Amino acid sequence: MVLFRTNILKCNECPIRHRAVCANCNDIELNLLENIKTYKSYSAGERILWRGEELIFVASVVNGVVSLSKTLEDGRKQMVGLLLPSDFIGRPGRKEIEFDVTATTDVTLCCFKRKPFEKLVKETPAIAQRLMELALDELDAARDWMLLLGRKTALEKIATFMEMFMRRSNSQNPLKSHQNIHLPLRREEVADYLGLTLETVSRQLNYLKKMEIIDFVDRRNFQVLNISALQNATGDDSDGGVIN
Repeated sequence: MVLFRTNILKCNECPIRHRAVCANCNDIELNLLENIKTYKSYSAGERILWRGEELIFVASVVNGVVSLSKTLEDGRKQMVGLLLPSDFIGRPGRKEIEFDVTATTDVTLCCFKRKPFEKLVKETPAIAQRLMELALDELDAARDWMLLLGRKTALEKIATFMEMFMRRSNSQNPLKSHQNIHLPLRREEVADYLGLTLETVSRQLNYLKKMEIIDFVDRRNFQVLNISALQNATGDDSDGGVIN
């Protein structure tokens, strides 16, 4: 059930203030956003939007994790994206949503009515610029995702996925050994997202633990013991040089 929150934060108090679509806004522009926003909360597993549904609002993820997926005619489903705090849902200028949007965990969204928001985008360069930056970041992430699905081994996929959560979970010092990281997805969901089987995900996680790269507190919380080893396991050529 969708809950409309009455204790709406002021934009200046919002935890995603300096990362979200409002990041470049001044006080006057923030007040314009205040007038068209509302908070909506969804429980884990609840559908936020169905593919093809009219896009009445666009939104920033305030907390929680949102998945984007598409289902084929025969019932096969592919998760095509994960949205974390500060990520944006919806596209100004489009009247329908292109994916099924689901709350993977309990989620709070800062929602803006689509038509007034589209008007603000046209009239407010700071919002338009930040929206473009978010779109370009998403494009880069999609290209990385093509590489992950098309070329990486199972171990490289798992390591890349865990490193991504490290980067997004701690914006102050994201890549540091002996950090505790919360993994918001069940292993079945990780398998779906990475195009692997549940057994393969469990096997690769156990391998990383055996190699003392990670250690699990429980099935959802882990500690990275050796960040350099985890980065090496991603298979990425981090220095951009030629691999002999």
